[in-house]
Amino acid sequence: MIQYLPVVDASLNAASALLLVCGFYFIRQKNIPAHRACMLSAFATSILFLCCYLTYHYFHGVTRFPGHGFIRAFYLSLLGSHTILAVVIVPLVLTTVYRAWRRSFDRHRRIAVWTLPLWLYVSVTGVVVYWMLYRIHY
Repeated sequence: MIQYLPVVDASLNAASALLLVCGFYFIRQKNIPAHRACMLSAFATSILFLCCYLTYHYFHGVTRFPGHGFIRAFYLSLLGSHTILAVVIVPLVLTTVYRAWRRSFDRHRRIAVWTLPLWLYVSVTGVVVYWMLYRIHY
């Protein structure tokens, strides 16, 4: 079962990105219930991703990138930015969700303008990293 977790992780990242975009659309439309549902679903999807990701790497270990030259440099740059922002996004997401839960919407909005693009970047680059690591043959 462990060998299927990378595709599960990529799928969860893609689902999270889609939910984030939908949540943004709904808040722009002032559809608060739909926005809340999408954002809480993105949050749950990201938590599930983290559980699967940690499980996979606990049992499998590190997967080395097979490419060389420019593509390797690009991959490592993308992975580096993805990894750093994946760490940064955790407290941002938790703070953003907490402020909404506490109904402190002015403060929620102030941090959400930073959280959304960073969270979306981490989700999308997670899918790109998966494709570069497991699906493209060099």
